[in-house]
Amino acid sequence: MLQVERLSKTFGDYQALSELSFTIEDGQILGLIGQNGAGKTTTFRLILDFLTADTGRVLWNGRPLGEKDYDLIGYLPEERGLYPKISIEEQLLFFASLRGKTKQEIEPKIDVWMEKFQVKGKKTDKVKSLSKGNQQKVQLIATLIHEPKLVILDEPFSGLDPVNAELLKNGILELKQQGSCVIFSSHNMDNVEKICDHLIMLRNGETVLNGKVREIRESFGKTKLYLASHLTQAQLAEIHGIKQIKAQEDESFDLTLNDPMAGKVIFDLATKDGYIPMFNQQPPTLEEIFRLKAGATHE
Repeated sequence: MLQVERLSKTFGDYQALSELSFTIEDGQILGLIGQNGAGKTTTFRLILDFLTADTGRVLWNGRPLGEKDYDLIGYLPEERGLYPKISIEEQLLFFASLRGKTKQEIEPKIDVWMEKFQVKGKKTDKVKSLSKGNQQKVQLIATLIHEPKLVILDEPFSGLDPVNAELLKNGILELKQQGSCVIFSSHNMDNVEKICDHLIMLRNGETVLNGKVREIRESFGKTKLYLASHLTQAQLAEIHGIKQIKAQEDESFDLTLNDPMAGKVIFDLATKDGYIPMFNQQPPTLEEIFRLKAGATHE
């Protein structure tokens, strides 16, 4: 279990992080989101003791992280770094040795992990011969092959195509099933929404969202409505409580409501003659909430 308690960090007059607190239980995934400069990477560096906090503390299983605990951590930095002139196998053995693992422990796992992430190439290939995407997979394997109990991933989906992003998501979920604590940052809200148990959003170092993804979405009310019916845009515009109407190419509508109760009025009107193809009322997406909170000037 990872506990972060009232963590703050300044650089001169700049407040990079202010009073951040959260807990990740074993087998949980936390997503950390925010615009560039919000404090995400600073948070990771404070947890890893690359930076010294002004105030606050980081606890692992109820006590400060010790030297041996760092062997249980897998960290993927946003700035990738591999040695291009050595082979995949040498690379992975070297990074694992930094975590206290022997060649005998890691060597049998290399083929398994390369297959899991579908790395195109042989383990004897030099890293510089790989495509950018496959180099990124090797760095991910280097982060995970020692089976860490705490995994910190800074923008792990950056540069991955949808197929490889899905492989990574499955890898993260596998770590969760094995009981690891996982924390990652991402600008892709779809990934965050699908795999996170808990979400924190930072803005200028301040925590503006903190909770379970479902609870955060529901706190904004069911103000999004997707409708396909006989109702026209002109008819919808006459209904009180609709903030915005967007007509789609398939003649359906995406509605934003001022008042979630307007959904019942719309439903009753749309279904007065029976069946309609679509009526879906739900909270805003995480992407919409992110844009709303990122642009807010006050709470």
